[in-house]
Amino acid sequence: MLNYNSPINNQINYNGISVKELSPIMKLSLRGKKREFFTTVGKHLDMILPTEANTSSSSSKLTSIWLSPDEWMVVSNEEIEKDTNKYDLEENLYNSISKTSLGAVVDVTDQFVMLELEGANIYELFSSGSPFNFNEFKEKKGSTTQTLLNNIDVIIHNKGENLVNLFVRRSFSEHLYSWINDSASRL
Repeated sequence: MLNYNSPINNQINYNGISVKELSPIMKLSLRGKKREFFTTVGKHLDMILPTEANTSSSSSKLTSIWLSPDEWMVVSNEEIEKDTNKYDLEENLYNSISKTSLGAVVDVTDQFVMLELEGANIYELFSSGSPFNFNEFKEKKGSTTQTLLNNIDVIIHNKGENLVNLFVRRSFSEHLYSWINDSASRL
């Protein structure tokens, strides 16, 4: 997180849609299958990793997002300091999981940009650029999906009624943000 430069420097507000970057937010990728992996992760996170497809689980400080049967993204619910790139949680998980060959822990904080979208028209915006059917998704708080939005891979997490977090790779974030800005202005 040192020398952090965001490609997104403003907030979008159009037609009932508000979009802003949430930064800096710690993001970790966890991979593993063994029973000991789940036990160890549960002790460190104070939550159980979701095992059902396209779901998430949350505690007061963290949210874990199911990505595949053996992969999760763990995201901090709070902003972190910008002047550091060391996280106690990452170090503890790395020592308990990666070093003991139970699985893998990778810091993906700088790899993904996290956008918060809020408003009554966010699913109309998504539907204009994604093949995914959001009808059931928008009704289930905590649901997640990996899909394409304007031909860009994204992860979308339903945080509540008309509130989502969207994760996009940093290299595509400025392009996606520009598309969201343009599309939201036309709704």
